[in-house]
Amino acid sequence: MEDEVDRLVAAWRRERPDLDVEPLEVLSRISRLARHLDRARRTAFAEHSLEPWEFDVLTALRRAGSPYQLSPGQLLTQTLVTSGTMTNRIDRLAVKGLVQRLPDPGDRRGVLVRLTEAGRDLADQALAGLLVHERALLAELSPAQRGDLAGLLRQLVAPFDNLPE
Repeated sequence: MEDEVDRLVAAWRRERPDLDVEPLEVLSRISRLARHLDRARRTAFAEHSLEPWEFDVLTALRRAGSPYQLSPGQLLTQTLVTSGTMTNRIDRLAVKGLVQRLPDPGDRRGVLVRLTEAGRDLADQALAGLLVHERALLAELSPAQRGDLAGLLRQLVAPFDNLPE
C-alpha cells in the first residue's frame, strides 16, 4: 500500500539524495493524520452543535468529577490556551448556560468554573458520539496494533507534555 507520504519521500530522495529524509516517513504521516483527525472531530462535534474548543473545556470540567468544577488556571493547564482566551471561552459557555462562575471558597479573589447539568449532559453526549467516530477510524487496526501505536505515540508526545511552561 502506497500513500502520499511515500510519494513525497521518493521525490525528496530523488531531488536531494544527500539528505536523510527518513523522519518525514513518520512525522509527515502524523501531521497528515492530525489534519484528518481534526476534520473528523469537527464533524463529530458539529453533530452536537459544539466547536472543538467548547468540547475541550466542557470535557475538562466533566473529567474533574463531581462537582465538575475547576479554576480558570486549571482549565488553562488542561487546554493549553492563554488566560485571555480562556476568559473569553468561559464567558461564551456561560452565556449558553453550559458553565457557571462561582466564588472560590479558598480564595476570596478567585472563581471556580462549574459545569451546569446541561453542560454535563452535552459533554457526555458529545464524548459518546466522538468515540463512535474514532472507533471507526481505528477499525483497520487490531487491538494489539492499537496498543503498540498508542505506546509509540506516547513515547513521542511525553517529552513535549513534560516541558516546563
